[in-house]
Amino acid sequence: MVDIKSVGVIGAGQMGSGIAHVCALGGYDVLLHDVAPDRITAGLKLIEKNMARQVGRGIIEPAQMEAAMARIHPAAELQAVGATDLAIEAATEDEEIKKTIFKALSPHLGPDTLLASNTSSISITRLASATDRPERFIGLHFMNPVPLMNLVEIIRGIATDAVTYETAVNFARSLGKTTANAEDFPAFIVNRILVPMINEAIYTLYEGVGTVEAIDTALKLGANHPMGPLELGDFIGLDTVLSIMNVLYEGLADSKYRPCPLLVKYVEAGWLGRKAGRGFYDYRGDAPVPTR
Repeated sequence: MVDIKSVGVIGAGQMGSGIAHVCALGGYDVLLHDVAPDRITAGLKLIEKNMARQVGRGIIEPAQMEAAMARIHPAAELQAVGATDLAIEAATEDEEIKKTIFKALSPHLGPDTLLASNTSSISITRLASATDRPERFIGLHFMNPVPLMNLVEIIRGIATDAVTYETAVNFARSLGKTTANAEDFPAFIVNRILVPMINEAIYTLYEGVGTVEAIDTALKLGANHPMGPLELGDFIGLDTVLSIMNVLYEGLADSKYRPCPLLVKYVEAGWLGRKAGRGFYDYRGDAPVPTR
């Protein structure tokens, strides 16, 4: 197996900062890159805030936080990530953006560097084809929020070799995560099941079967879900929900995966959920209130 000591994370948003967070706590040196420098700064602040919360809850010790924060370094240039042992892409859920990143990174990679994508739905085989090392490419789908969720889906592309797979599994487990193997089909396991449920909840709202509050209450109390599906969609980001539904709809050619028109309308309006201040709930006041 490849000896991983350093990790490069591309994308300093919610997922990328979460991955950097757990890697640093796991003892790895981390480079955090984003195309927008201000997002790197914001990502580092978010990591510090979340680690401080863990200290406050007794999950980690102050010394662990201090050591972990010292392991994370901003990387202004993408090519700096090429010097790491494992480069994890955690950019927006758009195939062309991800391929562009990997094509730009490839000339700067060390001969032994492994590549991974945190994609939640896009073909690992297709992403790997944009690189010079498809055999050293794998899917590492961390769940959101990364520091709290224990699962990492491991997805092998058609060319992924055994050493890359074994290294990826051991790396994820070294972070305290449990791994689940998924075949390289659209949306893998978790989102193949979860996101169509959210889409169906949006159809239920669209067709007037229930209100936002009624739908979320019904699933929380009737199915023992910790969050209602509309609340969860807002948490994930409705643009991401729509991207995953489009991947399913186009990749499987089945009408049951057609994105709800109301979901499309919310995304077109910029009502993307928590990160935008509005989605199926309005988050701009003291407490979230339904927008419909």
